[in-house]
Amino acid sequence: MALTVADLKKGEKGIIKEISLDEIPIKLFEMGCLPGNEIELIQHAPFQDPLYLNINGSYLAIRKETALHITIDVIDHNISGV
Repeated sequence: MALTVADLKKGEKGIIKEISLDEIPIKLFEMGCLPGNEIELIQHAPFQDPLYLNINGSYLAIRKETALHITIDVIDHNISGV
């Protein structure tokens, strides 16, 4: 099962893998919501919707319904190089 932006926990980051072109507003593309870009979940609003995100320095809020259509790879910051 593929992970989506809706699966991120507060403070987690991921790399956008794939986007459902039919389900994502053009405005998100203009703000940097494109494959290969980094995305971070800043916080959830009450009742977990909408989600407040940082995408390459652009801060925006999107509905959870929209977030389900953005597939990501989570960046694992727990890997130690020691």
